[in-house]
Amino acid sequence: MSSLIEPHFESAVLVTIDVQVDTLDGGTIEIAGTSAAVPRIGSLCTAFRDASLPIVHIVRLYSGDGSNAEPVRKNLVSGPIPILRPGTPGRLLATGLTPRPGVELDDALLLSGGAQLLGDREIVLYKPRWGAFFGTPLEEHLNANHVDTVVVAGCNYANCPRATVYEASERDYRIVVVADAISGLDERGRAEMTNIGATLCETGPLIAQLGDAASPAHT
Repeated sequence: MSSLIEPHFESAVLVTIDVQVDTLDGGTIEIAGTSAAVPRIGSLCTAFRDASLPIVHIVRLYSGDGSNAEPVRKNLVSGPIPILRPGTPGRLLATGLTPRPGVELDDALLLSGGAQLLGDREIVLYKPRWGAFFGTPLEEHLNANHVDTVVVAGCNYANCPRATVYEASERDYRIVVVADAISGLDERGRAEMTNIGATLCETGPLIAQLGDAASPAHT
């Protein structure tokens, strides 16, 4: 692997994307494979916390009138069934991702572009469109935390994780795609990621590398 794209796990951030109750099995916008990925995403969160590395949970929040949705989704989210709607249980982060159970989201803060603090180095950000960088303070937050490597997990590869990876690549971050912690990732998606210089890995080996990066030989 080229040294220009090789991950630096000692200066990495974990970005979880749209892992919210409504996207899980039985949710109002159920995305196949997301529930199955949640335990692995939760393990990544625990490992990043244990390594004192930053975590950013990216969420969608759709107003009931659809006013903040993409045109293609306005009719869907303004219908009678609430989808990732502020104030509803479905917009909460999936169980196992947060540092403590029962974390509520501060919808007003998030929708205003603010960061909700969950822990010493763990925040939630709302994104208004597909990619996690567009219209958010994500890049500013990563720069403030001296991050050069973005580790991506979440839901649903073809849309928001994929858009986020391309945005990260456009900003010259080193990128890790955790293949077994992203729903909807197929062989074509794997090839797309490899072709733009992202590193594909699985949850277990990545957690082991985090441990190696935090060992005395690497500090």
